[in-house]
Amino acid sequence: MTHPQVEQAARNNAIWCDTICRTHRVPGEFHDFLWLNRHQVPRFYPNAVTLSKTHGVTEQLRHIQALMAEKIPGGFAVKDSFCRLDLAPLDFRLLFEAVWLWRPASLSTPERAIAGMRWVIVKEAPELTRWEAAWNGLPAAEPSALPARIFLPTLLDNKAIVFIAAYQDEQIVAGAIANRTEEVVGLSNVFVLKNDAPRFWAGCVTAALEVFPGLPLVTYGSGSELEIALTLGFEEWESLRVWVRQE
Repeated sequence: MTHPQVEQAARNNAIWCDTICRTHRVPGEFHDFLWLNRHQVPRFYPNAVTLSKTHGVTEQLRHIQALMAEKIPGGFAVKDSFCRLDLAPLDFRLLFEAVWLWRPASLSTPERAIAGMRWVIVKEAPELTRWEAAWNGLPAAEPSALPARIFLPTLLDNKAIVFIAAYQDEQIVAGAIANRTEEVVGLSNVFVLKNDAPRFWAGCVTAALEVFPGLPLVTYGSGSELEIALTLGFEEWESLRVWVRQE
């Protein structure tokens, strides 16, 4: 079954990828049926995201083959948003498969009654450093311990993006990113305490909806994250795949 909103979810994700790349001064390009980036991009980010399920497969493959000819250092990844592409013959390997998830705007916000937690929106660069350290799973926000930064302070000036942090005392123990595009909000980079993951996920959802009320949320997931999202009102829609190719 095809859900037209999945294309909204894919475009939201592509705009987020492009935003991250632009903060690193390696902007991408939007074409009719996909977003692509001809540069070496920040870790975990793809060089192409498909934007249409029903059109443009030939064009998508042509652009991917052109990226192959660019010889991007280390290789690159393709997010096939609708599982339309078989990239194995082009020497890609399947990294993972997940499911798009959509939470209707009509649903009420979940409860997030967790004792001793303080939920905030990150406002300042030093706090963003601490947030990224926690996202990386580091016990302390020592800048020297961080791998290459992904989330740069200029993102804090973008009113369509919020970094959500849950504090226990003075330590960030959970968080997420919400980005708004048109009439949908993407929820990504969720990290939570494993021993109480459903309630922390609920807190992230509620925090995102407090900033962007009355809008649907989109994300994707698999495994335990998918199971948690379904309990919070997300609907399981179509699948996506991420392919990687090493140079």
